[in-house]
Amino acid sequence: SMTSMISEGIKVSVETTYQPDFSNPLQSEFVFSYHITIENHNAFPVKLHRRHWYIFDSDATFREVEGEGVVGVQPTILPGKSYEYTSSCNLNSEIGKMNGHYEMENLFNKKFFFVDIPAFEMIVPFKGN
Repeated sequence: SMTSMISEGIKVSVETTYQPDFSNPLQSEFVFSYHITIENHNAFPVKLHRRHWYIFDSDATFREVEGEGVVGVQPTILPGKSYEYTSSCNLNSEIGKMNGHYEMENLFNKKFFFVDIPAFEMIVPFKGN
C-alpha cells in the first residue's frame, strides 16, 4: 500500500512490504520493508540531514529512532528531482504503524526546516486456508 504527503514543498511517498522470509512469527518477529520516494517540488536544492521516526506496535510498545541521514547518506535533492531508498522495520506484533519527519536544509539560504513523513501502517497479510 502506498501513502504520500506534501509538506514544505517536499513530497514523501511510502510503500510497505511484509518480509515473511526474514520474519519469525513464533518468536514475535515481523519484518517489514518500506520504500520511500522523496520529491523536491521547490525551486531550490535541499539536503536531508536527519530522520526521526515514531514506531507504534499493536502490542502497545513504542519506539523512537533518530539519526543522521537515511541508509547512511545525506542526499542532496535538486529542484524537480527525487531520491529513493528502501529500509526495514521489525515489529513484535502483526500490526504496526510509523510516522516521523526529516530535517532538511534549503541549500540556497542555509535555513533548516522539517518535512513530515506520513503515517503508514504495516500489516501482516492474512493467510486464509
